[in-house]
Amino acid sequence: MRRGIPCSFGFAAVPAIAALAAVGWVAIPAVAEVRPPLTEEQKIIHLLGRIGYGPRPGDVERVRRMGVDRYIERQLHPERIDDSATEARLTGLPSLRMGVAEVYERYPQPNQVAQRLGLRRRGAGADSAGEDEREVRRQVRAYYEEHGLLAPQRLLQELQAQRLIRAAHSERQLQEVMTDFWFNHFNVFWGKGADRWLTTDFEMNAVRPHALGRFRDLLLATARGPAMLFYLDNHLSASPDAKRPRRRVGAGMDAGQRRTQANSQRNRRPGINENYARELMELHTLGVDGGYTQKDVQEVARCFTGWTIENPYRGDRPAMEGEGRRGGKARKVGAFTFREWMHDEGEKTVLGRRIPAGGGIRDGERVIEILDPGAARFIATKLVRRFVSDDPPKSLVDRVAAVYEKTDGDIRKMLKAILTSPEFYAPEAYRAKVKSPFELAVSAVRALGGETDGSPRLAQFIARMGQPLYQCQPPTGYPDRAGQWVNVGTLLERLNFGLALCANRLPGTTVDLRPAGADSAQGLMDRAVAALIGGGISPQAREVLEQQMKAGGRDALDDGSAVAMSQGHAGEEGEQFGTQELRKRPQGHAGEEGDLNRRPVAEDLAMEGGDGMMNSDEERMQDRAARRGWMRGWGGARQAAASPPTDPEAARVFGLALGLPEFQRR
Repeated sequence: MRRGIPCSFGFAAVPAIAALAAVGWVAIPAVAEVRPPLTEEQKIIHLLGRIGYGPRPGDVERVRRMGVDRYIERQLHPERIDDSATEARLTGLPSLRMGVAEVYERYPQPNQVAQRLGLRRRGAGADSAGEDEREVRRQVRAYYEEHGLLAPQRLLQELQAQRLIRAAHSERQLQEVMTDFWFNHFNVFWGKGADRWLTTDFEMNAVRPHALGRFRDLLLATARGPAMLFYLDNHLSASPDAKRPRRRVGAGMDAGQRRTQANSQRNRRPGINENYARELMELHTLGVDGGYTQKDVQEVARCFTGWTIENPYRGDRPAMEGEGRRGGKARKVGAFTFREWMHDEGEKTVLGRRIPAGGGIRDGERVIEILDPGAARFIATKLVRRFVSDDPPKSLVDRVAAVYEKTDGDIRKMLKAILTSPEFYAPEAYRAKVKSPFELAVSAVRALGGETDGSPRLAQFIARMGQPLYQCQPPTGYPDRAGQWVNVGTLLERLNFGLALCANRLPGTTVDLRPAGADSAQGLMDRAVAALIGGGISPQAREVLEQQMKAGGRDALDDGSAVAMSQGHAGEEGEQFGTQELRKRPQGHAGEEGDLNRRPVAEDLAMEGGDGMMNSDEERMQDRAARRGWMRGWGGARQAAASPPTDPEAARVFGLALGLPEFQRR
């Protein structure tokens, strides 16, 4: 039986969320109202909520002493900021420092280990089958422990943990915001096949190093990223006339490895795949109205034939066996490679620009150069939407696009133009953006001066609020508009999150509310509002908060009415995000291979065939059962900080304050 998060307060939260909705949780005035200019303190709060994940206790005063302009300049150059304390928090996440080949070796699939050990079910009856499965699990677990291995689900947990730790604790706040922004812009789905082993490399080596650099460099790095090539199927894209070099099938392989290769080749559809070419123009550079045609999509796809991955399906054996030498070149599992025999060597024309025949890998690089200048307005619009308003001011978009064109796509200079603009500090931009679940969770931890070691429970709650990290299936990524995050169900989970956090019921994430003690309920509420919102809430919100304090009392946190997770994200045993929730994700783009969101994860993985993924219900059951044995206990030798004593009244008041519209916006 799956155990849920013992921290949802559904029964207690329903009246509160109804009351908050009644005062307009995300209401934006239909008619523009005249608002006074922002005060200096409001400007700093606004800046900290946009350039980072909100202020910690004392941050507003620190920025005031430093000066806003100096703080912006400092954040634009993260390499000048000492962040060693944050890096020290990441030492318990070994996959962040591994190459792809080592990741394949250290995090194999349990069912693949069973195959490697030659383990098979022998009994035909239900009882004997159950006994046999337990024996298989025992042997697989022993193999993992003997060789220091971990299940691939741990890769997702470590990836989520580093994102949470960095966002909550890093001094390089703008670097973290832009890494999140660009990963979402160039979205890949962790749960698709080999991307389980490739996504960490994609963020660490393609996205993060270029987050504040030049857009062209970032675009090329993501185009060469194995995770992107696999996610959008470009690793399969080959000229219709391509002739594979003659090679003896199965050379140097055992029987299981030969089956894997045979299934992989059988499932591989020959010919050009347009998925990456289409998303490169529609989502990455030009936009849906970018002036390109279907013919341009086809020509771009021809240019990227042969951009592929070395042995992406070799997760079924140690990486050292997947590395060898052929033609004098080292072969590494999961690395980018260009295969000339797959490439369409003919002449191409992209957006009216001729690309001569015989260009090889240079054809794809030439496409990047052609698309880069045309991306100015599309990228400027997305950046202004992220930092200013869901409806980006045209005047600012025009200026930022001009900066893009003048500076050859310098991201740092575009951001400076936004962060120093009058539109950025306009009164109508203040608290105009609704926080995503990730932003809400991290900003709450920061506002309360909390600590997190990235343990899975925090990511689980973010998923419950609608944003499973690294598990957005369609290539669009998560929308950056309020409508994505606002409905009664998500508002309930948001309030549940605030109550759970303040009650210290998220293992690995703690807050200390003891300094907030007050002689009266009114004094406690004033302290909560001052700490979380800077003292400014609407009279209606204050009235609702007072009513909820009077109505709920202490019993709401102790009534045992925890709402169990149902089909939730990564349960205590590390199980994968439930298929029921996955079916609720926005529909993806249908390319040559069909809609990327056409199936739940388990079905999608099963249909990968012999490429190292789960191939049957029995293997999936084995995979889940095997994970339970050694996925318990997050963090290995790391010791989570003990939760400080919790005052139920303070927890309730601060938890409800986190649900106020003023905190839910940035």
